Amino acid sequence: MRRKEKVIVFSVHKGRVQTAWLLALCFAACLIVDLVWPLGCLAVNASRGGWRTVRIASEGARPPYNYLENNKLAGFEIDLARDLCARMKVSCGFIAQDWDGLIPGLLEHRYDAVMAAMEITDEARQKIAFTKPYVRMPSALMTSKQHAILDTSPNGLAGKTIGVEPGGTHEAYVDDVYKLSEIRPYATLEEAILDLAEGRLDAVIGDKDAIAEFMKTRKEAQCCVLNADVPRDPAYFSDGIGIGLRKEDTALKAMFEKALDSCVADGTFAKITAKYFAFKID
Repeated sequence: MRRKEKVIVFSVHKGRVQTAWLLALCFAACLIVDLVWPLGCLAVNASRGGWRTVRIASEGARPPYNYLENNKLAGFEIDLARDLCARMKVSCGFIAQDWDGLIPGLLEHRYDAVMAAMEITDEARQKIAFTKPYVRMPSALMTSKQHAILDTSPNGLAGKTIGVEPGGTHEAYVDDVYKLSEIRPYATLEEAILDLAEGRLDAVIGDKDAIAEFMKTRKEAQCCVLNADVPRDPAYFSDGIGIGLRKEDTALKAMFEKALDSCVADGTFAKITAKYFAFKID
């Protein structure tokens, strides 16, 4: 009997040692993962809906939405994200990610959300989910100051020349809607605006924020004005800019949307946008 008791005691002791080693290995693995995958261990609870930490990726290359300031992400979306995280009562971390890697990184769980001026499109929806849009940026037509009151309707621009970046929604829109105008494609919006300044164009179409940023930062734009917003036609333009999420993270989507509603309702959203945009956005 004594020999059996010793064997039993030894077996129990051995089991405890094995358990301790397993726990130590798990803890060490978690630390290693956390070095490679920021906040990875804290995000484990996310799969159960208990969000404590949310990792948000942004590009850092699309001012005023997002940019790098002293090697840290800053801009409209970063300020908005901080406000939303405070309302959701979660801790937020920010990760800079190049554009092409944003969706793959989200799907690989390197972060939990994307706020990078990402348009809600059917193509993107095939891979990820989006919150309701937090920005519906209008397109706009820019003209010279001499033609500040120029009628920019299709009839008003009949026989006129319109500059546009090729291959996008703006070109498709003016090709279909401004059939009586001459459409001239330019490699960049900047090149089109410079030709407008030289009198080689009558109008330029583009995203209102991009045109406004050019007017604010380039002396060449002193020639011109934002003439009119382009009607939002769902056949050509996206639903707006939303927060990109994994499709399975429905609880996080609900949290973000509740926080967005609250941010808009108490006027905080308007205050944040006024810091970065010279015009009202919704």
